[in-house]
Amino acid sequence: MARLDYFAPGVYIEEVDRGSRPLQGVPTAVAGFVGFTEDIRGGAEPFKPMLVTSWKQYLEYFGRTNSDGFTDFGAYLPFSVYGWFLNGGGRCWITSMGTGLPGSPKPEVTETGTEIVNRANRPSLRFSIRESSQDGASESSLADSSQNGFLAVSDRSIRVQITEGYPKPPSEETEASEAIVTANTGEFFTIVIRQGSEELERFPHLSMNPDIETAVADYVVSALEESQYILATDLAISGSPLARRPSNGIYEVSPPAIIAETDNLARHVEGVREDRTGIRGLFEIDEITIVCCPDLMKVYEQGLIDQDQLHGLMDLMVSMCEGAADGDIPNAPNRMIILDPPPDRVKPQDISRWLSQEFNRRSQFAALYYPWILVPNPRNAGRPIAIPPSGHMAGVWARVDETRGVYKAPANEVPRGVIGLTHPCNFREQELLNPIGINCIRPFDNRGIRIWGARTLVEPDKTEWRYINVRRLMSYIEKSIENGTQWVVFEPNDEDLWQRVKRTISSFLTELWRSGALTGGSPSEAFYVKCDAELNSPQSMMLGRLFVEVGVCPVRPAEFVVFRISQWTAEGDGE
Repeated sequence: MARLDYFAPGVYIEEVDRGSRPLQGVPTAVAGFVGFTEDIRGGAEPFKPMLVTSWKQYLEYFGRTNSDGFTDFGAYLPFSVYGWFLNGGGRCWITSMGTGLPGSPKPEVTETGTEIVNRANRPSLRFSIRESSQDGASESSLADSSQNGFLAVSDRSIRVQITEGYPKPPSEETEASEAIVTANTGEFFTIVIRQGSEELERFPHLSMNPDIETAVADYVVSALEESQYILATDLAISGSPLARRPSNGIYEVSPPAIIAETDNLARHVEGVREDRTGIRGLFEIDEITIVCCPDLMKVYEQGLIDQDQLHGLMDLMVSMCEGAADGDIPNAPNRMIILDPPPDRVKPQDISRWLSQEFNRRSQFAALYYPWILVPNPRNAGRPIAIPPSGHMAGVWARVDETRGVYKAPANEVPRGVIGLTHPCNFREQELLNPIGINCIRPFDNRGIRIWGARTLVEPDKTEWRYINVRRLMSYIEKSIENGTQWVVFEPNDEDLWQRVKRTISSFLTELWRSGALTGGSPSEAFYVKCDAELNSPQSMMLGRLFVEVGVCPVRPAEFVVFRISQWTAEGDGE
């Protein structure tokens, strides 16, 4: 920086920062999902968001060992997350509402847990956490801390290590003539139970042979009956003890099923902002731009919440996207919620009446897709299952952002992984739905299933916010400017700063115009940036305020393509 004092004659070198700082765009396709999962492990916690960047990583946090990640009770979240990644989605945040439907009985301990395979990749053992170890007893090393009524996974996480073992050595009390000398055939192994870096228990000299003599080794199921933490179940059907022996390795034991109470379900789904739980916890993660909650329809479908509760949770998500839920959210509103139609509204007339008269909530920050989609169900031999479309639609949004840009409407695109629709909508039926903001997913001959709508749920008279891509483009611009101009705070509020701010924002918007996000034959027709003495009066400067006015002309989709065709002859007057 320039010095204000010069005393000794000489040459002074000073670095002066006069250029504008580049403004970088923010991510536009980071999703947040809320729903039920098969498991919660690997550091994930119930009702708290966990970052996931691939389907494989999802299985590490929310799927059981050697499982496909889906659930036996048909939770919609795994299908939605799978569709998100299949359609081009990148990182997302997952909030698990539990590993079972509220009110359902907990499965037997012997039916849950982690399955261990042998060297032939066949089931060998199942390890389950004893329920007594979850009681929070003072003598147990498992903590009794809880979060929203659930034990934190960091307190529940137990790992089992299987290593090489040996037969028992002859005891000193046994005479040499009576000692049993057993060769190490490789069937013996050792089990070490750990929690973090702490070793809780160790069981050496184990075998899969239930008839083995106790002087040689211990049958693993009988030996682990003495464990305070682990229960073992023999899954091997036939074969020698060596063939049935579990493979060496470190295995995380799945905790018991996490099932919320039905009466508290709505409260748990909403969550607590300070605890970063539930839907409110998702909105504390600044990078999330798309929010989906497909399993709201699962609990509604099962009768665990009524229609009023469903509408209340949907309204909560919409209100938080608007930044008006608490009234103290200063950040730019850069999130949108993808809503799902209720499962009992199958026909177009039903969904139209539901939106217009029953739910009756309008917002430029919400989008609704109809109908439900059919996808293969791995838990039913690949037969179709009907699921809410929000997860697959969010993946298409991410794919379009990556391949074209956030300014491109996420429509006329093929949703991957969709093999059918619960109600194939036709042209006349869409004429009923499209004007009220319901985006249809339609089948076309020789063109497959396509997303045939790109509207928000804004009021029909607010045409400036009619399209999803316009709303998301404006959110992208607002958030990018907010993040990219933090350096301006506490700078001297003078004309030099005004010009630097104008150059920074103008350079960013010029690149957007060149990419096709803004309409106009030149940058001056596509946007303007104003920061001058007219906006910044001496009185406002005395208050420490800097005002910058930005206007942009976003590109809009050609939703209705009209060709006007008439007959014409060379002698006619037509052109």
